[in-house]
Amino acid sequence: MSDAEDPTDAAAVEEDPAAAALSLCISAITAAFAGNTQADSIASALCDQFATISSSVAEVADSVGGVSETVGHVSYGLNTLLLLFGGALVFIMHGGFAMLCAGSIRSKNAMNILLQTILDAAVSGVMFYCVGFGFAFGQGNKPNKFIGDALFGLSRYISHQTPSGAVGTLDADGNRWEVQPVGRWIDFFFQWAFAATATTIPAGAVAERFNFNAYLGYSIFISGFVYPVVAHWAWCYTGWANYGAILSPVFNAGYIDFAGSGVIHMVGGLAGLVGAVMVGPRLGRFDADGNPVDMPGHSAILVVLGTVLLWFGWYGFNPTSVLYLDYSQGAGRSTFATVCGRAAVTTTLAACAGGLACLLNGFRKHRGWDLVGLCNGVLCGLVAITASAHVVEPWAALVCGFVAGLFFDFLCWLLLKLKIDDPLSASPMHFGAGMWGVFFVGLLAKQEYIMEYYWHAPSEDGRLTGKNYYPYGAFYKHSNGKLLASQVVVILAIIAWTVCLMAPFFFIFKLFGALRIPPEVEEMGLDRSKHGGSAYNGTGAAGVAASPGNDVMRNHSPPSSKVVPMSA
Repeated sequence: MSDAEDPTDAAAVEEDPAAAALSLCISAITAAFAGNTQADSIASALCDQFATISSSVAEVADSVGGVSETVGHVSYGLNTLLLLFGGALVFIMHGGFAMLCAGSIRSKNAMNILLQTILDAAVSGVMFYCVGFGFAFGQGNKPNKFIGDALFGLSRYISHQTPSGAVGTLDADGNRWEVQPVGRWIDFFFQWAFAATATTIPAGAVAERFNFNAYLGYSIFISGFVYPVVAHWAWCYTGWANYGAILSPVFNAGYIDFAGSGVIHMVGGLAGLVGAVMVGPRLGRFDADGNPVDMPGHSAILVVLGTVLLWFGWYGFNPTSVLYLDYSQGAGRSTFATVCGRAAVTTTLAACAGGLACLLNGFRKHRGWDLVGLCNGVLCGLVAITASAHVVEPWAALVCGFVAGLFFDFLCWLLLKLKIDDPLSASPMHFGAGMWGVFFVGLLAKQEYIMEYYWHAPSEDGRLTGKNYYPYGAFYKHSNGKLLASQVVVILAIIAWTVCLMAPFFFIFKLFGALRIPPEVEEMGLDRSKHGGSAYNGTGAAGVAASPGNDVMRNHSPPSSKVVPMSA
């Protein structure tokens, strides 16, 4: 063909790019077969096929794009379902707490502690909505490392970053950590379930003698301020202790606490311990010589039921704390679904080891098999592994749980020596085992597993290399111990924060005589004296009906003359 172009053909090119491409294809092939009498026919046939193939490829590309979008929606839905399911499992743990607490105390106070458990859920929901969620995860225009400053009352929720709302990256220059602000409604529900757990832990430590008004005040305070601030330190991208997201974590390492051995259990357990010290022991718990007097709970059946419910709920507490199932921290790294599965395995093994540790230690001391001791050991193992379930080997989980059980027994003995009365041993279980669990991360957290779950800014931006890269457990070869140091620093920070807030808080109530119930009310039991009835109708097992306060139950006959007037 000549270099001159037909004006008609040029107009067609502008109107139909596909026709223009076909024309150019025919021209090119015809030129290639110059001298062949069939050149035009061959060129037309080939180019027609090329056009058909090109059209099919375009259709497939459009279809793939649609499938990709659909997969994205399904992925979002499954991740939302993960947190909905996990949050529901964590919330059902309140049923476990209720049964465990009720069974571990005397029957005359069962209704009171059941009320407190439900109260904690209700109060924490309102307080976490108003201020707690914002203090924990709010990242406003000027976010800081100590406390959140946005999302109060869930305002501007969709435009603000929430815990699972986005995945961060370094900017184009590799200098600054950037997170796209995206809010997810499910995050509030999931995180509230954890806040409610932290709130209800101290109930067992102060059971059977704590003034209801003081307990209500405590529930408001811890769910609205004490717990959320610690959650911000550890779990918010801008928190000073966060391992994975900020550029300047403590010791350039950061603090690892997967689901809250420190953030939830240490805070709740220590708050309970402070309350138990301030309120004093139950009447008759220690004799004139200071020796402890047994005050066993009224129902081992409820204790076992509560333990099983809590163990069941812990599979929401730990495995679903991955927040996503489909995400991966980079090429060659496992998806979070793998991390979720490993967390379920380590959670199971730690619980088993903790239970066996307390059972065997109890037999060593008393030459008998202690059912309640077994239940306590299981829960201690669960509390301890909560910090490291995603980053330790299965054999390490066994070690973690077993030591937690033995440490719990030691702390229970120590409390009695100090004449501190904790009816459910809540502070040794949650504060003691939780503290051990946080410390254990610094010993045996495996670097490979840490890299599967965390994006560690100081490592990725080049400031940490070699043995410093992604700080890991001190017992592994070439570890620099910085992760262990970070864990210890945050342990001390949690202790200081909780004690410095809760001690003055309880002292104010004590100063005004509003911390403890009167002796006559304690003798009668809180159910009759404060709640107009009993958890039992007096027709159950022997011993229940005979307990003070158990002969009156809610019915149409008000127990007017039998109820001690409510005091402040």
